[in-house]
Amino acid sequence: MEYMALLMFLCVFLVLLAGYPVAFSLAGTALLFAFIGNLTGHFDNTLGFLPDRLEGIMTNGILIAVPLFVFMGVMLERSRVAEKLLDTMGLLFGPLPGGLGISVTVVGMLLAASTGIVGATVVTMGLLSLPTMLRRGYDPAIASGTICASGTLGQIIPPSIVLVLLGDVLSTAYQQAQLDMGLFSPDTVSVADLFVGALIPGLLLVSLYIAYLVMVALTRPERVPAIPRAERNISGTELSRRILQALLPPVVLIVAVLGSIMGGLATPTEAASIGAVGAIVLAAVQRQLNLVVLREVMQTTVKVTSMVFLIFIGAAIFSLVFRGFEGDEMVRSLLTDLPGGVIGAMIVVMLIMFLLGFMLDFIEITFVVVPIVGPILLSMGLDPVWLGVMIAVNLQTSFLTPPFGFSLFYLRGVAPDSVRTMQIYRGVMPFIFIQLLVLGLLAVWPELATWLPDQVYGN
Repeated sequence: MEYMALLMFLCVFLVLLAGYPVAFSLAGTALLFAFIGNLTGHFDNTLGFLPDRLEGIMTNGILIAVPLFVFMGVMLERSRVAEKLLDTMGLLFGPLPGGLGISVTVVGMLLAASTGIVGATVVTMGLLSLPTMLRRGYDPAIASGTICASGTLGQIIPPSIVLVLLGDVLSTAYQQAQLDMGLFSPDTVSVADLFVGALIPGLLLVSLYIAYLVMVALTRPERVPAIPRAERNISGTELSRRILQALLPPVVLIVAVLGSIMGGLATPTEAASIGAVGAIVLAAVQRQLNLVVLREVMQTTVKVTSMVFLIFIGAAIFSLVFRGFEGDEMVRSLLTDLPGGVIGAMIVVMLIMFLLGFMLDFIEITFVVVPIVGPILLSMGLDPVWLGVMIAVNLQTSFLTPPFGFSLFYLRGVAPDSVRTMQIYRGVMPFIFIQLLVLGLLAVWPELATWLPDQVYGN
């Protein structure tokens, strides 16, 4: 039975490589193996739990935040917030070598906190800022690397959809781990805990990105030239006015969403509704809101949300069949028997997730892999918030790593032909090193992820 579980896992990757949609690959492969298992008598039929699983997905109040955050991100994209932010931040930092790169990083951080969608952020930044950076003499490698790295901040900067989904799965895994250990009054971990825990690592990443660009500006200023004075001929009063108009609205919106969560005034779902309404107001103020835009935003939201929930269903079927073949017991025995104990198990899981990030998006990894390994790692005594932040940063690194990183594909799709693929690969290398550095710091000092939630919630 355990070998059937392993064979099913391998088979689903072959189906995915053949180009079939993820949700149907997961569900179809699982049902095929369940049918074979029933015929051969080697399957403990766990599909009877499927109706309860599906009801749990559809009635989960936390998951209501997903369409609301998607709506918020798409509406902000349509309201030209990124374009105005880039122009204004370019004027602010333009006199400095590397200033445009710093502007892209800051705007990427704000977009990540506003949308939480990696693909949307990379594509938007690639279309808006890459031609400008190249026109002003930036090295194509540095320009590409900055955009790719800034775009992946949507993985870790809250309110990220990744953290919403990961928080929901880890909450269930944490309760299961405690029940397995005989604790029948289990503690809980929430999406809000993960949001707060990700703040310091996320801001640390942004700070190190900017530090790298400053170092390049000091040592090789010709690779990141300042904007010519003729292009930034603007008075201080006009610059202040444009900063207020471009920067203040999205910052207020982000503070309202995160502040309401951290202050205990709203749940993540309620905060997501605040963000969605705020995005509508912001689009109206920017005079970008009309029925055509609203229809496009709602259609995109429905498409993305339907895709996400269809993957939920496919992952639920896959995990049930995987457990029916006792695959969870195989994984448990494998991880607990590894040399090095919990450290060895954590290293192996992080490496597997890193490699899976080349082929699967964060949604599939969150709903297929984390429910299998999460309870095992948490039962070994790991902190759930720290584990969630480690997974998010690890996947962010995977999405940046050549040759299969998703962020690289997104940028390659919108970059001009003059930018070679190898230049994109070379440009992300320093940022991958920064990601690995932060991952190592988190491993050595878990307090980077756990201290702030303890202070805010008094855990």
